[in-house]
Amino acid sequence: MEIKINIDSKYEQPVITIQTNEMTTELERVLLCLKNSKTNHVRIFGTEEDQTFILQPSEIDYFYSENRKTFARTKHTQYEVNMNLTTLESHLTNHYFARFSKSVVGNVNQIKRFELSFNGNLCVYFHSGNREYVSKKYVRALKESLLNGGTNE
Repeated sequence: MEIKINIDSKYEQPVITIQTNEMTTELERVLLCLKNSKTNHVRIFGTEEDQTFILQPSEIDYFYSENRKTFARTKHTQYEVNMNLTTLESHLTNHYFARFSKSVVGNVNQIKRFELSFNGNLCVYFHSGNREYVSKKYVRALKESLLNGGTNE
C-alpha cells in the first residue's frame, strides 16, 4: 500500500481519498479505523469504595458481570463500571477487546498465554497474573482476534 500526504494551506480540513482497483481486507480495516477514530479515546469510569477513577483500556485485563453489576479487572484492583458488557464490547473493539463468554469481555493485548481445558474451554492467563476462561462458543472468534493481532494504541 502506498501512502501520500499533501500538506497545503489551501485545505481547511483533512480530506482522505483512496484509489484502488479492488476492496481488500486491509483496506476494510483502514476504513474501520478511520470511521471509529473518535472512539479511540474511550473514557471508562471505575468506582472503588467511594472514589471514581478514569481507567485506560490498555490497563484493563477484562470486564465481567456478576450479580447484575459490571466490573473491570486490572493488575491490582477491581473496579465497578456503570456500563454493561455489550456496550463496553462495542466501544472497545478498536482497543482489541473480545468476548470471552456470556459474562466476560477480555483485552486480547494483555494475554500472555492460554491453555486448552479438557472440556474445550480456554484458560487465558494475562501478563498481570490474572486468569479467566473463554467458553467454547467464543474460542473461534478469539482466535481470529489474536490472528489479526497488533495494538491500536
